[in-house]
Amino acid sequence: VCLFFMAANVLEEDSMEQDIESPVTIHQPKLPKQAREDLPKNINKECAKRKIQRYVRKDGKCNVHHGNVRETYRYLTDIFTTLVDLKWRFNLLIFVMVYTVTWLFFGMIWWLIAYMRGDMDHIGDSTWTPCVSNLNGFVSAFLFSIETETTIGYGYRVITDKCPEGIILLLVQSVLGSIVNAFMVGCMFVKISQPKKRAETLVFSTNAVISMRDGKLCLMFRVGDLRNSHIVEASIRAKLIKSKQTKEGEFIPLNQTDINVGYYTGDDRLFLVSPLIISHEINQQSPFWEISKAQLPKEELEIVVILEGMVEATGMTCQARSSYITSEILWGYRFTPVLTLEDGFYEVDYNSFHETYETNTPVYSAKELAEMASRAELPLTWSVSSKLDQHAELETEEEEKNQEERNERNGDVANLENESKV
Repeated sequence: VCLFFMAANVLEEDSMEQDIESPVTIHQPKLPKQAREDLPKNINKECAKRKIQRYVRKDGKCNVHHGNVRETYRYLTDIFTTLVDLKWRFNLLIFVMVYTVTWLFFGMIWWLIAYMRGDMDHIGDSTWTPCVSNLNGFVSAFLFSIETETTIGYGYRVITDKCPEGIILLLVQSVLGSIVNAFMVGCMFVKISQPKKRAETLVFSTNAVISMRDGKLCLMFRVGDLRNSHIVEASIRAKLIKSKQTKEGEFIPLNQTDINVGYYTGDDRLFLVSPLIISHEINQQSPFWEISKAQLPKEELEIVVILEGMVEATGMTCQARSSYITSEILWGYRFTPVLTLEDGFYEVDYNSFHETYETNTPVYSAKELAEMASRAELPLTWSVSSKLDQHAELETEEEEKNQEERNERNGDVANLENESKV
C-alpha cells in the first residue's frame, strides 16, 4: 500500500511538472498571406532572412496580380480599354474575328434573301430580276457582303431596285460596318500609338547612392532620355514601399510614403535634355533619418521612382517607372560625370551612365550626424555662458569686498571717536 501511494505521489508530481513546463498554446488570429509573410522581425527572430519581393520591377512593370475578381462584367462595360490593354496576339485575333464574323453574318442574310425570293432557281434566266445580280450561292453572297462593307465595289454583283428588303439590309450593313471600322481601327490606332514604347527610352540608373552633398546626407539616383525629342513638362516623384505596424497593432504590408525630391523648391520639375541626378535630402522629415550604413542592409524597403511627362511628338502623357531595393542602394558612392564639353556642343557618354565611384562618406545616420554637429557647437555656447557667469560672480565678489572695506572703515572711525571721548 505504501509503495502504491508513493507511486501515486510520484505520478502526481510528474504530471504537475509537466503541466507547469508545458507551453501554453496561443491561437493567433488568421492573417492574410502577405501579412503573414511580412510580419516584423521581432515577432520571430529565428526566421531566416527572406528575399525582398519587388513591388515594381526594374523595367517599370508592377509586380501585382489581381486574383478572385468576381465582377468581371466591369471589363465588358469598358470594352474599348479592355481591348487596348490586351496583348498584341489577342488583339489581332479579335480584330480579324470581328471582321470575319460580320462578313459571314451579312453574307448569310444576303444568301437567305436570295433563297427565299427564288433567285437560286432562276439562275441564268434573263426574264427574272434577282435581288442581287450574279449571286448564285453562299460564296458569292459572302463576297458581296465583303464588297458592301468595305465599299470596294467591283461592279459585277449589284443590288437591284426590285428588292426593298435588300435595300434595307444594305443600309444596315453600311451603318454597322462604319461603326465596326471606327471601333476596331480606333482601337488599333491607340494600341500602336501607346506611349509605353516611348517610356522605354527613358532610363534610370541601376543603383541609387547615398553620399554627402553641400554638407548634407543625400539619397541620389540618375535619370536620362535617349531620344533627341524631349519630354515636355517632365516631373519626377518617389515613393517608399515598406511594411508598417501602427501603434494600435494594425499591420500595413505595403505602406507608401512620399520621398521629397524637390517638391517645395521646384527641383522635381525637370528640363530633361541631358542626364540629371535627382537628390533627396535626408532630414527630419525623411524616412531615412535614422538609417545608418550598418542598418541599411537590414531594412526591407523599396524605393519606387516615377517619371512623367508629355511626348513632344504626339502630346500624349508618358510615364516611366523603376525601383531600388536595399541591395541596390550604395552607401558612400557618387555617379560618374557623363557630360563633356566638345567643340561647340555638349556630349553625353551613356557608357558611364550607370557607373559610380566611392567617396568619403560618414557611416552614421543623418540623425546621428546632426547630434554630433549640435554637440560640437555646445562648447562654444558653454564658454560664453560660463564667461558671463564668471563675470557676474566677480562683480558680486568685488561688491562684497567693497562693502566689507566700508564696514571696516566705519568701524575704525567709530573706535577713534570713542577713544577721543575717553
